[in-house]
Amino acid sequence: MTLQLQSAVSLKPFNTFGVDVQAQLFAEAHNDDDVRAALAYCAANTLPLMVIGGGSNLLLTGDVKALVLRMASRGIRIVREDCLEAIVEAEAGEPWHPFVQSCLELGLCGLENLSLIPGTVGAAPMQNIGAYGVEIKDVFHSLTALDRQTGELREFSLEECAFGYRDSLFKHETGRWLILRVRFVLSRVARLHLDYGPVRQRLDALGIAHPTPRDVSQAICAIRSEKLPDPAELGNAGSFFKNPLISAELAARIKVSYPGLVGYPQPDGQVKLAAGWLIEQAGWKGYREGDAGVHRLQSLVLVNYGRATGTQLLALARRIQADIVERFDVALEMEPNLY
Repeated sequence: MTLQLQSAVSLKPFNTFGVDVQAQLFAEAHNDDDVRAALAYCAANTLPLMVIGGGSNLLLTGDVKALVLRMASRGIRIVREDCLEAIVEAEAGEPWHPFVQSCLELGLCGLENLSLIPGTVGAAPMQNIGAYGVEIKDVFHSLTALDRQTGELREFSLEECAFGYRDSLFKHETGRWLILRVRFVLSRVARLHLDYGPVRQRLDALGIAHPTPRDVSQAICAIRSEKLPDPAELGNAGSFFKNPLISAELAARIKVSYPGLVGYPQPDGQVKLAAGWLIEQAGWKGYREGDAGVHRLQSLVLVNYGRATGTQLLALARRIQADIVERFDVALEMEPNLY
């Protein structure tokens, strides 16, 4: 077996919260054979398999009694192209932001609004990552996944992935599908998404009247760097809560007491609220208890100031959830996966 197994490995370097827990066993998968070897080992030894990418959407609340398999496969290739667009395939272990930059260097547009999002390509479809008006589903072509139950490979089209807001088929069928490769349809003609105010404002401030996709990427990198802490310096998993969808009636009731309510009407009649605004109004911005806290600049981000445990971070998150329900009658859903 080429798969290199290690025992009692700290997962602190492999989760962006920097929570220090141990994996019973740890290995990295550099190709499909490594993935199959890990599955075979777990089946032979009646051991659970936990698959991770960049660990940027993960909250570990205790030691992991499983084989933790980190997807480390690399490779970016154009599988089809013409003068207008190209289909680009990337291996699951490719780090997301460098992949976005590689596509821009190839003159391919569509991913620029998703710049500087942590994680890997393989994890991106899991929760249909999105930012500044663009989601994975908007540029997605297909992906290849391994069925952990049968060992067979399956191709998934856009429709079969059932993408929703921070949601997909793979989030609901956890433990079955292991994403190996993802393909995107990217354009050689710039179709920029500049609807989000901060992006347009940043470009205007820079005096860029006719931005290129690279200009948009750089503007978004600057905005994200100012709003979100670098996990290498302050442990975090980015936005910890989803923006909640509520009825128009509830939004109207909240607005009576909070005229500044930040909400966005949806095509189905619901209203999407800014979770960060709710948390800030409730007074949690900058809150700290021990080494677990809420970021001082962005109330949507929970942070580990050094030695917070996953249990402490989770307890803080649940206190915030309970407070938001009590104040606004709005339920906040956590984005990170809990283990």
